[in-house]
Amino acid sequence: MNNVVLECVDLARTYREGGNTVEVLKGVNLQVPAGQTIAITGTSGSGKTTLLNLLGGIDRPTSGHVSILGQDLSVLGGSQLDLLRNQTLGFVYQFHHLLGEFTAQENAAMPLIIGRRPYEECMERASAILAKVGLQDRLTHKPSALSGGERQRVAIARALVNNPACVLMDEPTGNLDGQTAAGIHALMHSLQEEITTSFIVVTHDRAFAGQMDKAYQLDGGVLKAQDES
Repeated sequence: MNNVVLECVDLARTYREGGNTVEVLKGVNLQVPAGQTIAITGTSGSGKTTLLNLLGGIDRPTSGHVSILGQDLSVLGGSQLDLLRNQTLGFVYQFHHLLGEFTAQENAAMPLIIGRRPYEECMERASAILAKVGLQDRLTHKPSALSGGERQRVAIARALVNNPACVLMDEPTGNLDGQTAAGIHALMHSLQEEITTSFIVVTHDRAFAGQMDKAYQLDGGVLKAQDES
């Protein structure tokens, strides 16, 4: 069990809508070993993003718990949780959420800058990870000067710059054309061969999900491996 980087146990999330209680997640259990790629599919509104937000400590569960590298998130205060997220997790979203006034290098370095690492170290590590995603010639370009695929590669570099234990990706190719999305898929797999970071990817792309080490489907608030009946 010591190679499990992220785990959730009996995870549930309910919301109040008017006078009704809506169960979005019902007793979800998941273990993510080091270096494993996991896809989570499901229809719109099935709770995929809610699950990802709980796994990343962005939201709190109604019941159950999430742990990262054995640390139970429920016992952490705000600043402790922020620090753990900064040091152990990376996030990539459908829309890259880059900061328009900063260069690609500065955007990729942002988790290190927020973590108060020495500035020169931040820039050096950002440059190295951008080279890994094929953007060594785009370091000084701002997002407005980059293509959609290049922006998403900067977002992936930003997620990886801290050498996180796990990267959480919410529809990372959903806003890209097919050819560019295929390039992002190929990039993820090439990076996976070089690093031991785990990836959890929420996606509508079943073909992409089939390329992952393991695929799950979220249906009716219940998470099942796709080879389960």
